[in-house]
Amino acid sequence: MHPLRREPFVLRGQRLEFRWCLRANHWCDRQAMRAWFAATSRLGDGVFWYVLMAAMVLVDGYDGLKASAHLAATGAIALSLYKLLKHWTRRPRPCASDLRIRAWVAPLDEFSFPSGHTLHAVAFTLVALAHYPRLAWLLVPFTASVATSRVVLGLHYPSDVLAATAIGTALAALSLWLVPGVSLFA
Repeated sequence: MHPLRREPFVLRGQRLEFRWCLRANHWCDRQAMRAWFAATSRLGDGVFWYVLMAAMVLVDGYDGLKASAHLAATGAIALSLYKLLKHWTRRPRPCASDLRIRAWVAPLDEFSFPSGHTLHAVAFTLVALAHYPRLAWLLVPFTASVATSRVVLGLHYPSDVLAATAIGTALAALSLWLVPGVSLFA
């Protein structure tokens, strides 16, 4: 490229994302890292959240049931929003766009944007913490690991995860605003 010509910002951003994806994807060359992120990703499919909701009911009775219902309603809206965005954007996954990036686990669908795992994890974590702030020690690291796993496993770009974080945060804020007496800042 001619030194006086600058590459368009969007192309530089895409190239940078591919480099990050490729570098993160190589973390799975180590068996222990691959096992950790694959397990985290699998738990983030819903298993972790279903167990959390059941535990809330078992440990806290009716209040746990209310919190679980709040999580379930937020999750249903998140799922609808996620499917709509995936269908609308149709962004190919990194592993489909660059043969150097390997999908270490099977993707749940064809498209990349946004990361549904991250969107749900962020929304669920924020809603759950509004009901049970003492769970932050468990939920915050788990959510960060889920988000990281999506890039490391070759299934999402960093921008998919960042956008999903923003969407999940906005959805949780709306959900908390709609439910009287529940707040992250209480």
